[in-house]
Amino acid sequence: MLVAERYVTLYNRFGGEAVVGEPVEATLEALSEALFCTPRNAKLVLKKLEEDGLVGWLPGRGRGNRSHLVFKQNKESFLVDLAMSKAEEGEYRTSFELLSRYGEGTEAKERFLSWLNGRFGYQKETVRGLIGCDTLRFPVYRSIQTLDPAKVNYAFDSHMIRQIFDRLLSYDEHAGKIVPGLAHAWKTDSEGREWTFYLRKGVMFHDGHEMTADDVVFTFERLRSSGMPNRWMLRHLVTVEAAGLRTVRFVLTRPNWMFDRYLCSSAGSILPVNLNGLSEELYWQRPVGTGPFQLMTLTEERVELAVNPGYYAERPYLDGVDIIILPEDCEQLSTIGLPAVMQTYDGDKSQAEENYAEDWQGIARLCNGSTMLTWNGNKKGWSQNEAFRKAVRLILDPVAMQAELGGERVLPAYALRPEDSLQFAQLKAPAADIRQALVRSGYDGAKLRLVVHEKYERDGRWIADRMGRFGISVELFPADWTQVVDPAVIASADFTVNGVILAEDEVCEIDMYEHEECASSTYLESSLKQWIVGQIDKALASRDVAGRRSCLRDIETRLRDECHIIFLHHRRLNTYIHPSVRGASFGSNGWIEFKQIWLEK
Repeated sequence: MLVAERYVTLYNRFGGEAVVGEPVEATLEALSEALFCTPRNAKLVLKKLEEDGLVGWLPGRGRGNRSHLVFKQNKESFLVDLAMSKAEEGEYRTSFELLSRYGEGTEAKERFLSWLNGRFGYQKETVRGLIGCDTLRFPVYRSIQTLDPAKVNYAFDSHMIRQIFDRLLSYDEHAGKIVPGLAHAWKTDSEGREWTFYLRKGVMFHDGHEMTADDVVFTFERLRSSGMPNRWMLRHLVTVEAAGLRTVRFVLTRPNWMFDRYLCSSAGSILPVNLNGLSEELYWQRPVGTGPFQLMTLTEERVELAVNPGYYAERPYLDGVDIIILPEDCEQLSTIGLPAVMQTYDGDKSQAEENYAEDWQGIARLCNGSTMLTWNGNKKGWSQNEAFRKAVRLILDPVAMQAELGGERVLPAYALRPEDSLQFAQLKAPAADIRQALVRSGYDGAKLRLVVHEKYERDGRWIADRMGRFGISVELFPADWTQVVDPAVIASADFTVNGVILAEDEVCEIDMYEHEECASSTYLESSLKQWIVGQIDKALASRDVAGRRSCLRDIETRLRDECHIIFLHHRRLNTYIHPSVRGASFGSNGWIEFKQIWLEK
């Protein structure tokens, strides 16, 4: 226990309502009990606290004279200063642990967050001896689950992977076409079964060695190995081989006219051969890629990126990005602790506008994707009863959900894509029809378990309440980031709420059906999944974009019609940008693209 912690420990135990500088009674035995040490060690602690000017110790002399302790610093101010000093050392988690442990009954946490707010946004500072570095610092309220492209499943992780690594190709969302990446050119045979990629010269990994075909071959051999959730991308791969120092050839068993689009996804990010000779554990502590930023720090409380000055595509304007991972409960404390330069709102837009001057820039994007309810087709019970699932769909009116919850939920969903949802008629089922549908399903009042990540808790409570109105008993289980990836927790659910962002459009659509850790995939009953995989293969074999789209829409239609999934809403992201910031826009993953931001001085 640090000396500072001992001070607030004693203050909590003996300070009470006492005024700073006012003696309070305290025996040496009581002090040692509070500090969980011997009386001898308690004396040493008191001596150190006195030397630091924190307390005064007035020992009682003689029979009947009691000892007194004098606290010389206000606990709340002391605690705030302590938390600030830890944060300046990069120990943000320690700061919040101290505030949670000792700050009850004070406004220390709010004061600390208010101070922290001034550290967010754009900072021009000295970093590693370099003066005037342009750094963007901002908080997030979720930990990185993985930076391994072969395992990536979440949008934030995918976004971070794209900062550190590059892919052979990229998809230009604005131009609507595939463009060169690490490969400057590529070709395929007439059957779409053999693909050849030609690599750029002089592309360097962050550790200084040049990328070659061997790195690419290693990456994809590793990606298709057992246990990698994204190996679905290479289901039909026969061989991947180096046909030269900078030439890579892929041979497939079946046609795949989307293979070049596959290689645009985060899962196809290129790693150094043999992970630079490191073990998996050591390499992922600080992985190196060829991306626009290199990873400098990766802890549970902080991710620090520094610019890759030799980036082949174009050096970013930013010199660094510092991401502070705050406890999730801080997100609920209004706007305290949020970036002063760049702020994303998932809530009420009008409320957000009140926090910013008129000249701040407001940008918004409707997410290409959907939030949906997904039934667990592999758990015995009512989730396998189609008539019951259809009755629940009547209960969960997307229009009512969007109207009652509002915020980021800006469009009722009836399909994966917002433009498709607009084509559906919005029909509200009478309560009598819903009750009749439940009777026909044979529902017997059994309790259902709804597992949702904490960020979907409001949606989950709304769903449980609506179903409860019609006599369906729902046990809601809000899961944190650790629980939401626990196979036992996932398997225990009858249904869940999950979101899909189609960052790479059809590729992400296929991913939701084939990714080995995605709820939309793991909850698919085996025969249904087999049919879906067959439809996907038909789509990949079609050279015609419309033909591929038709095959994938057939999957979506069946899942919707049989109510394996129930679409809920489409999300909008709102961001407010300081007038000095230029180039800010949402990427396909729903995050601001770091490498495009620049500062008008």
